[in-house]
Amino acid sequence: MRQLLVTLAALLISGAAFAAVDVNTASEAELDGIKGIGPSLSGRILKARQQGPFKDWRELMQRVKGIQPRSAHQLSAAGLTVNGAGYEATTGPAQPPTRAP
Repeated sequence: MRQLLVTLAALLISGAAFAAVDVNTASEAELDGIKGIGPSLSGRILKARQQGPFKDWRELMQRVKGIQPRSAHQLSAAGLTVNGAGYEATTGPAQPPTRAP
């Protein structure tokens, strides 16, 4: 019984430690804390975010070099969100940004 309680307590603690990090509000340190995001990628995210918040995963993938569907899935699984939403494969591939003539 004691071992069961210890196991449950450990699960609760580990579950509390996993918290979603939203790309639009996260600090550089919070972004770096996501598995798969290092200093280079967090810098690109923060630079792109200066243009305005990301509406969705598709826009994040369009504006930040190095984030593709596979990496978006991995980052989402590690706790990254865009406006509180995780990446879904149905989001589809990013479309190239259009430029005004």
